Amino acid sequence: MKFTRVLICFFSLFIIIGCRTQAEKKVEIFIEKPNVLIIFPDQLRRYSAGYWSEDKYKEHVIGKPDPVITPTIDKLAHNGIVFTNAISNYPLCSPFRGMLMSGMYPEQNGIWNNCRVGRDDSLKDDIPTLTDLFFEAGYNTSYFGKFHWLKTEPFFDVDGNYVGTKEAPGGHYVNKYDTYIPAGKARHNIEYFYQALKDDHFNPHIYSNDPNAIEGKKDGELHLPKVYSAKNESEKIIDYLQNKNSHRDLNKPFFMIWSLNPPHNPWGDADTDMEMMRAHYDTDKFPEIDRKLVVRENADLEVAKYARNYFAAVTSIDKYIGLVIDELEKTGVLDNTIVVFSSDHGEMLGSHGMEGKNVIEMEAMAIPFIVHWPKGLKAGGITDVLLSAPDILPTTMGLAGLTNKIPATVQGTNLSGLLTNPASNKVEKPDAVLLMLGNSRGILTHQYTLSLKENKKQSGERKEKGSVDAFIYDNINDPYQLKKIRLEDKPEVAKKLLIKLGEKLKMANDPWFKNKKFSELIPYASK
Repeated sequence: MKFTRVLICFFSLFIIIGCRTQAEKKVEIFIEKPNVLIIFPDQLRRYSAGYWSEDKYKEHVIGKPDPVITPTIDKLAHNGIVFTNAISNYPLCSPFRGMLMSGMYPEQNGIWNNCRVGRDDSLKDDIPTLTDLFFEAGYNTSYFGKFHWLKTEPFFDVDGNYVGTKEAPGGHYVNKYDTYIPAGKARHNIEYFYQALKDDHFNPHIYSNDPNAIEGKKDGELHLPKVYSAKNESEKIIDYLQNKNSHRDLNKPFFMIWSLNPPHNPWGDADTDMEMMRAHYDTDKFPEIDRKLVVRENADLEVAKYARNYFAAVTSIDKYIGLVIDELEKTGVLDNTIVVFSSDHGEMLGSHGMEGKNVIEMEAMAIPFIVHWPKGLKAGGITDVLLSAPDILPTTMGLAGLTNKIPATVQGTNLSGLLTNPASNKVEKPDAVLLMLGNSRGILTHQYTLSLKENKKQSGERKEKGSVDAFIYDNINDPYQLKKIRLEDKPEVAKKLLIKLGEKLKMANDPWFKNKKFSELIPYASK
């Protein structure tokens, strides 16, 4: 009986395909396999999206959401599944990318700090990454935008062209904080390569293996399009999706990563999409930088004076992401494309008197996470499951039907079963997330943040004698983290969190575990 059904289905499919044009056949061939598009703007905090202010979502906000205009992100949320507790374990560009790409923690993937001049941090060439795994599974692979995962070396000539040697004409850096990824193992099977370097939104430094995209230049030759980076990348992505220059095999699904630089700083007017600023955040809408614009109660308004520019950047990237989503919809492939929307970390925007990231507070750690897949997931879902960077690789592979291809070395959790079947009890939900900084470790649960901070700078240089500053935040009763609770003031809570920290550090093979650091506080398991 089973053979008969298969035979009938085969002949039915043969008849259907036989009546269609060659172009239609190509679409039919891979319709069973979903495309995958991972989009992550740089430094976009979790609550900088319009949908959080809607009745359905605002009860899940810790504190207050930002007054931003994001129609595209809102649409993804309405028609997808929203994670209310997604966390960047290490809120810094390169460490997040290392975990995203590998599904492993820093000790295994090679990135413990931002890749920049003077540091050896670099994504290991010999570990399987998202692009490697989807390539091996038969996908066309592509990456657009910011990479920031390779050790920065002076392998360029004075004009920024890659020569591969420190000897003349080499010996120059193209950028202090990032570098070009040359063809080879470091590119991790990315077939279509379009890299944007430099935090200069209207002057991205571009390298690509598509000469049509860089005015006929070769892979490794610097191209300066002088176009707003999000706009530039959206145009190149649409060209790729339309297969204008035959870079895709239409018999295959695509796997694409798009890493936008905005809303990362700089936030001056010269680096801001001023059309968005004037339309939504100028003085006619918000006369002052006050609590109507900077709504979080722990924010210093003087420090947050760049709020208009930050929000304008958010609305701007939303516009250009919308162009790509519209293209997917027009060509009929959006329904069977898994769109994952997230960010590498948040932005303090004046909270606790700080700007930027790289701290353990919620505004830096909390990131957006939406999964949009009309064909495979029920629209409008909300989940409070704790998700962090190493979980993205196995979860994405699981959704794409590649669970059996997830490497044993992956340390993240495959949460795809909770998305396809929210009532499932087969997937164990994470009960805590490991938090990491250069000088700190911690644990985040649904209620608490535990932080243990060494008396040394993030770079590792010791500031003064001493041991560790340990405290707890109660994120439910103190949503703006205004009160640091001493461990001795909540001994039972502290004990449970410290036990969990020891377990997570062991699981991550973290240097703190290997060196049994602060063992007077952290109960490391002996085995």
